[in-house]
Amino acid sequence: MNDVVTVLAASGPLASGWAAHGVLLRRRLSAARRDPLSGLPTRAAFERRATRALARGPHAVLVLDLDGFKALNDTFGHAAGDEAIRATAASLTDALSGRRGSATARLGGDEFAAVVPLPDPVSLPWLLRGLHDEVTAPFTYRGRTLAVGASVGACLTAELPSPSLSLALRRADEAMYAAKRSGGGWRVADGPALAHTTTAGRRTGRRGTGGAGREAA
Repeated sequence: MNDVVTVLAASGPLASGWAAHGVLLRRRLSAARRDPLSGLPTRAAFERRATRALARGPHAVLVLDLDGFKALNDTFGHAAGDEAIRATAASLTDALSGRRGSATARLGGDEFAAVVPLPDPVSLPWLLRGLHDEVTAPFTYRGRTLAVGASVGACLTAELPSPSLSLALRRADEAMYAAKRSGGGWRVADGPALAHTTTAGRRTGRRGTGGAGREAA
């Protein structure tokens, strides 16, 4: 009996050490899946979660790009740009907080993405309007009130031949760029792909600043 007690006592610190190591490892893995500036998931983590989500039913896939971001950086410095990224991430998270099953990400630079469960496509304009309003709301940086515009593109997976995340992101990206070209706001991908605005599914240029154009692409 004494031998058993001795072994258990000796193994206690070892087990505790392994438990602490496991917690630290999980924290490091979680941090690696998140963008350090915005706190949102990285593209890779987002794509894994979004692919699983799309297999469960109709979603809206969104791509959002800030307007006037370079001018903000040039005028107020990169720290102000960083604050704009953080404010956008917070606004995006807040706007979708009531929609269970949504997933968001910072794709890189000033570009973001989201997938939102949307069994009723009629509600998409309200979703996009609310999201655009939140993202373009002013934020405070070192006592200054600043703001950026945004262009948002959306694609309804129910209108695709298959629930493909890559295709939905491409269509949403095309719609977003169409909104940017018209001055900002939001657009919904509809009908034939907007191939003339992209190269290999990506934008060939960026024009336009903040605005409120709201129509279907």
